[in-house]
Amino acid sequence: MRRNKNITPWLFLAPSLTGITVFVLLPFLDVIRRSFYDAMNNSFVGLSNYRTVLTNDAFRQALSNTARFILVCLPLLLFISLLLALLIHSKKKYGDFYKTSLLIPMAIPTASMVILWKLIFHENGLINGMVLKLGGEKTDFMNTDMAFTILVFSYLWKNAGYDMILWLTGLNGIDTSLYEAAGADGAGAFQRFRYITLPLLSPALFMIGILSFVNSFKVFREAYLISGNYPQESIYMLQHLFNNWFAALDIQKMSAAAVLSVLLFMAVILLILRFDKE
Repeated sequence: MRRNKNITPWLFLAPSLTGITVFVLLPFLDVIRRSFYDAMNNSFVGLSNYRTVLTNDAFRQALSNTARFILVCLPLLLFISLLLALLIHSKKKYGDFYKTSLLIPMAIPTASMVILWKLIFHENGLINGMVLKLGGEKTDFMNTDMAFTILVFSYLWKNAGYDMILWLTGLNGIDTSLYEAAGADGAGAFQRFRYITLPLLSPALFMIGILSFVNSFKVFREAYLISGNYPQESIYMLQHLFNNWFAALDIQKMSAAAVLSVLLFMAVILLILRFDKE
C-alpha cells in the first residue's frame, strides 16, 4: 500500500511530464546541439556561433532594450500595483467596483489595444490632432524614443490590475489583530505598514516578482503589432530578433542566442531565489 501511495502521484503527473519532455526538453536539447554546428553542412564549429551572436549588433541592442524594459517596468509595476492594492484594501465599500475597473484592461484583446494606441499616438492620431490645433508640430511618436515610454505605459496599464489582485490576496491573509495590537501600542500607519505589512507580504512579493518578470516578455505582441518586424530602435526586443532570424532560417545564430537567453533567464531567477532566502 505504501508503494502504491508513492506511485500514484507520479501516475497523475505522467501525462504532463511526458508532454513537457517531448515538446519542450528534447527540442531544447536539440537546440543546444545545433548551437555548436554549422546549419548548412552540419559540421562541428565549437563556440563560433556564440562568438558570432555576442558580437552581433542586433543581438546586443535587443538584449540591452529587453534588460532596460524589465529594469524599468518591474519596479514600477510592483510599486503601482501594491499602491492600488493598499488603496482598495482600505476602501471596503467600493472595493469590488474598483477591482473590476482595474481588471478591464486584461479583458481587452491585444489587437484591440494596439488599435487604440494607434488612434492616440499615430502621426495623424488624436494627440497630434490636438497639437496641430494648438499651433504645434505633429510627431510620429512610434518612430522616436517616445516609443519606449508608450510601450512601458502599455505594459503597466494592462498588468497592474492582475498584480493588484495578487497583492490583495496577500493583504487579506494578514491577521487584523496584528494591526489592532500595533495601534494599541501607539504605532502609526507608516509604522504598521513597515513592520507588519511589508514583512508579511514578502512571500507574495517573491511570487508576484517572478510572474511579472515572466509576463514582461509578452510585451512583444504589442510592439510587433504596432511597428512590425523592425520597430523603432528603443523597442527592438529579443523577441523581434528571434522572429527575424527564424524568418531568415538563420538556425545556427538563433540556436546560440536561445541558449544564451535561457542561461541569462535562469541566472536572473537564481538571483531572485537567493535574494528571497536572504
